[in-house]
Amino acid sequence: MTTPLPLLPTSVIGSYAWPAWLHSALAAAERGDYGVDDMREAQDDAVDLALRDQADAGVDIVTDGEMRRAGFFTAAFYGHLTGLRELAPRRKVGVAGHDQRESYEAVEALHAPGGLGLVDEYRYVRQRTDRLIKMPCAGAYTLAGRIKPGAVYRDRMAVAQALAAIINAELKALVAEGATFIQIDEPSYAVHPDAPREFVELFNATVAGVEAKIGLHLCFGNYVGRPVARRSYRPLFPHILDVHAHQFALEFANRELAELALWQEFPNDRELAAGLIDVKNYHIETPEEVAQNIRAALRFIAPEQLSVVPDCGFSQTARWASRAKLRAMVAGTRIVRHELTGQP
Repeated sequence: MTTPLPLLPTSVIGSYAWPAWLHSALAAAERGDYGVDDMREAQDDAVDLALRDQADAGVDIVTDGEMRRAGFFTAAFYGHLTGLRELAPRRKVGVAGHDQRESYEAVEALHAPGGLGLVDEYRYVRQRTDRLIKMPCAGAYTLAGRIKPGAVYRDRMAVAQALAAIINAELKALVAEGATFIQIDEPSYAVHPDAPREFVELFNATVAGVEAKIGLHLCFGNYVGRPVARRSYRPLFPHILDVHAHQFALEFANRELAELALWQEFPNDRELAAGLIDVKNYHIETPEEVAQNIRAALRFIAPEQLSVVPDCGFSQTARWASRAKLRAMVAGTRIVRHELTGQP
């Protein structure tokens, strides 16, 4: 039975910090030292760890930490697709950056004959917690960013449209398994704000007919803790307001709460998951600092519509810092919750 949610529920965006041994396990698998069952056992244990850290901190809405998604993209999504040819990184030496990441070229129409793996992820995590589960999924436009159209597709948007159909089928399968809260992660919308109307149509096609609470996470990139574009949501307005999402997850903490006032332009039936913990900074927020951030957000949104989250996933943050930030996030939320309700 799912635990009821309090006022100002806390959650994570999606990913959680990997323990050192999971990095070692992935390296062993790449060398051929691990079999499929060995890696599955390691990832199962990592999901359990992520859930335990969230539970220890008191997080209300949990994820599996995306512990099965190496690099956010590769094993999690592209590894399930047919029709791709992997390309060599543009740069292999030096400071880590987006130009060292994986990339592909479409050589035939894209398909995912066995699905994208999210259903198996959900089946496992729902057995391991009684808290409300949020299932994150990379969005079509973001996934399309690492696929060159080749001779198969016209451009990136055409690749994204093909991926939207694949993702839509996966989301419907998730709902059939019992998932009730799904978040689409689309950092590329804010990074490429030149086609906001097309983004809306793409997003709505991705979630069409999906009978669940839908969240949209918009950020500015977090690979090795770095954004990749000018950090402003303003260019997406007003079109982004037409997406069929119940909740927007937006980052504010690492921008010193800039653009919080934008929320006054959103329809008042939407929820805000406000990023009030900075995952790009190794300063560990105090509970009172978190409480101050929440009070600032409450100037623009009713408490019944506000959730408290980090800016982005914790995959690029060390685990010791992630644990401390989660504890501070929950403690700070409880301060404000007590101020509003008198309840702990």
